[in-house]
Amino acid sequence: MFLLQPLRDDRYCCCNIDTNVRFITLPVKLSALSPLSAVARPTTAWLLFVLTLQGQQPAARMRVWRALKALGAAVLRDGVYLLPNRAEFVAELQRQAEDVLRSAGSAQLLEVDARDATQETEFRRLFDRTADYQGLIKQIRKLREQIVPNDRGTVAVQLTRVRRDFEAIVAQDFFPGEAASQTRHALEELTATFNRVTSPDEPHTAIGQIRRLDASQYVGRTWATRRRPWADRLASAWLIRRFVDPRARFVWLKSPEDCPKRALGFDFDGAAFTHIGGKVTFEVLMESFGLEADPGLRRVGALIHYLDVGGLPVAEAAGIEAVLRGAQSAFADDDALLTEAAKLFELLYISYSKQSQADA
Repeated sequence: MFLLQPLRDDRYCCCNIDTNVRFITLPVKLSALSPLSAVARPTTAWLLFVLTLQGQQPAARMRVWRALKALGAAVLRDGVYLLPNRAEFVAELQRQAEDVLRSAGSAQLLEVDARDATQETEFRRLFDRTADYQGLIKQIRKLREQIVPNDRGTVAVQLTRVRRDFEAIVAQDFFPGEAASQTRHALEELTATFNRVTSPDEPHTAIGQIRRLDASQYVGRTWATRRRPWADRLASAWLIRRFVDPRARFVWLKSPEDCPKRALGFDFDGAAFTHIGGKVTFEVLMESFGLEADPGLRRVGALIHYLDVGGLPVAEAAGIEAVLRGAQSAFADDDALLTEAAKLFELLYISYSKQSQADA
């Protein structure tokens, strides 16, 4: 159990005791809850959220419980929750406190320090996600055994689900360690194996420098890539027509060997533009034509990189993947597919650009 003992500057220290928890009521009127003071003071490690709801209020209890679970809060006991002291958690916990107050309850948001290094370790252990990662690695190993040539469907759905589960764990892993790194590596290997076996025409990473090119020399050209394009090829085609060659004409190849001599190939081995180093074709095109400084395009690039070869999770990736899968199923004609996908990428680019301006 834990007792809150006051320290300097209105902070508190959590100490182990052998009796029931004693609740400390702050000397403020909770009906007028205000944000934590912005006055400079020593940073504390933890946030403690203490709430009570009077009577039977199942709806209010469930609403707050779901919100705290989504944040990844650890439960010390009924109505007492712990989180690392981070600005985004302060804001969300204050919103939950206001919700509790509207339900005629009481809520206290406290900044606390662990008593000593041992208790600090105990607190961190409450957020240990190792078991979650281990469960995910077992799923990844099973999926590897199910991969067969030229059959993306079933495994693709399961791979999407595993990626989504990994992202959810990462979002609540406030102290990532070796388990997180191992799982990320295993997922990247699974994605690479899946692409190599089910899509043997996918480009292999080339080694070399990305040359800076003059976009004015690439207008009115024919561009060629493999038919039934997926994320990297679709986004690359949108990028080409949107930022490089407004009059671009696209040829969809049954095989890379069918590429016309005068066409500019992209996203296959031996193409003018393909994977180089750690970059997918979209990112190579960005850098080739001097577009990498555009914050909106950088975020689109991060999304496409994750969808194509894995890597750092992108929150909206699962939703975008579902939309692209739907478009692929709905449009048998690749030009029509590109037209629809381009709308999605344009909207993403606009949204990302506005977010970047707001964050600047």
